[in-house]
Amino acid sequence: MENNQSKKIIIMGGGPAGLTAGLELVKNNQSTLIVEADKQVGGISRTVNYKGYYFDIGGHRFFTKEPEVKKLWEEILPDDFLKRPRLSRIYYNNKFFYYPLKPFNALLNVGPIKSIEIFFSYVITRLKYYLGGRKTATNFEDWVVQRFGRKLFNIFFKTYTEKVWGTPTNQIGADWAAQRIKGLSLLKAIKEAIFPSKQKLTTLIDEFSYPKYGVGMMYDKMADIYLKKNGELLLETKAVSLKHFNNKITGAILQTKTGQQEEKSADYFISTIPLPELVKILQPAAPSDVIQAANNLNFRAFFTVCLILDQKESFADNWIYIHSPEVKVGRIQNFKQWSPYMVPDPSKTTLGMEYFCFVGDELWQMSDQNIFELAKKELETIGLGRADKVIDGLVIKLKDVYPVYDQNYKQNLDKIYGYLKQFKNLQIAGRGGIFRYNNMDHSILTGLYSARNILGGNYDVLKINLDEEYHEVAKNN
Repeated sequence: MENNQSKKIIIMGGGPAGLTAGLELVKNNQSTLIVEADKQVGGISRTVNYKGYYFDIGGHRFFTKEPEVKKLWEEILPDDFLKRPRLSRIYYNNKFFYYPLKPFNALLNVGPIKSIEIFFSYVITRLKYYLGGRKTATNFEDWVVQRFGRKLFNIFFKTYTEKVWGTPTNQIGADWAAQRIKGLSLLKAIKEAIFPSKQKLTTLIDEFSYPKYGVGMMYDKMADIYLKKNGELLLETKAVSLKHFNNKITGAILQTKTGQQEEKSADYFISTIPLPELVKILQPAAPSDVIQAANNLNFRAFFTVCLILDQKESFADNWIYIHSPEVKVGRIQNFKQWSPYMVPDPSKTTLGMEYFCFVGDELWQMSDQNIFELAKKELETIGLGRADKVIDGLVIKLKDVYPVYDQNYKQNLDKIYGYLKQFKNLQIAGRGGIFRYNNMDHSILTGLYSARNILGGNYDVLKINLDEEYHEVAKNN
């Protein structure tokens, strides 16, 4: 795979995938430029330092089954990982349920009658599934009901999923469930709760590694190493046009936040920016059906309300899923439980109240002050803190966070992938770049393999984190 001939590469996006690709390329003496639209690297895996308090954008467990990713993490932060116990619960109907499932806790909260109803609902569903010819689920609702039964679906899956996605569960593609809960069923969850195995499913892990000062510590350090190896990084800069000729990308028009533009040429390009955005900046323009396919792809936006509370402890969980429909908050992070180093004053607690929305909807358009007041009110409604204990905080909004797996997204992706294949010097990587709800480790792997393709490898990046195996085949140049 080795190819020491120096090339010029432009990477669009400085998140985990873009930084990993950049680092791999500069390690191999390639001339590399990363352009990042934000003022800091990390993408959605960043950490914001607010008055010495560290707030992550969502929670990002450092757990992987990929040896190369694990090796990279340990190389970047050899001395700054903490081993953290996982505790997460579901809040529903004014009660807290452990997740992963603990049968006795669930039985106590649900009650014996409803527990029996859940069990028989599961049995009946499975019988229908086997007797009905094992019909393939076409949407999220059918997929979950097949594996957990209708009763449990209505209690634990329906309200939370619709809160996160803003879409009825029967209009969400089954792929999202298969990817995020793959390998898990009701019987497996119960078995794991009673007889824990050494080889846990990702969904069920009860311990993970975490950097002392948050997830962003990894990517800030990665950027530092990249720069020391002569990589170039432009922040608050984005590609507004990508020129192509004769099946090759020839150059990028880069624009700073002040509007100043500059054209840069390169031999190869890696895009980790949202896939629809990539399609729309191509010049000459992509065919109308490809642009329409890009317009049909949607992302769910996200904002977190970072709260500083004047109290030593709040709750023991790393995070809590809020399934109750009477509040808009979808998840609450407890940053002190991710790492005590993220809270400089031990007499204080920091929480992240997470909301999911579409850009332009009612939640998105609320002022930061109104969002802040909503978060304080809902924290008290749930019973996890008092509004009068909140002494400070901030609101952080991000677009294009969660690729929406509606029932037509695959056809749209196939149309876009088919068109982009003609550009032999273009790689796509990352969650938004390939429009796949990857975990952080798989996003990193897409960046690593994209870089190696430029160096002479032959990796199918689009097969990473699919049920099929993905292989690397060396290519002789």
